Amino acid sequence: MKNAVEVPAYQAKNQMMIKVIDIIIVIIAFFFILYVFVMNQNFLLKTIIGTMMVILVLVYALLKYEAKETMYEFTDTNIQRIVLLNERGAEIEEWLLEGKTSLLIGKSSSDQEVDIDLNGTEYESLINYEHAVLNCVSGLWYIEDIDSVNGVGIKKAHKRVKTSLKQENPYRLNSGDIIYIANTRILAK
Repeated sequence: MKNAVEVPAYQAKNQMMIKVIDIIIVIIAFFFILYVFVMNQNFLLKTIIGTMMVILVLVYALLKYEAKETMYEFTDTNIQRIVLLNERGAEIEEWLLEGKTSLLIGKSSSDQEVDIDLNGTEYESLINYEHAVLNCVSGLWYIEDIDSVNGVGIKKAHKRVKTSLKQENPYRLNSGDIIYIANTRILAK
């Protein structure tokens, strides 16, 4: 089931501020261009500034297009399983989520057993016994870093950048997101 991303009130306020800043940048750029190309007679200055302006406009347009594209992207919130990946991205182990409401991620010991046991993984020494928790709320899965030493990260399905989670702040997962427990990768499917 695919749902459009809902925009919370604070994000709508941030989007409005970004639009105001965009308008201010356009006004400043207009007066700058007016000075350089109309009032100034230096040909070299006009050429250098003109080239820089074209590059800046292209980069700005690309960033705005990418931001707008992700703002309206559809996300799949129906996660059926969690899959442990190796360094090459091959699936090593999987855990089914059907009927579960909460899963503890970490390393099992003689004192405690975790739901997603990362003993035996390459970065096992960087993983806490209780590293993170997955919780299902109203059919949506959230991950939370529970005071781990080496942290938890998320790389959204269509993004290149990994985001580090703040401790004890739940973060919503979508199908295709990759969870980083220290350096160990887990795919939400």
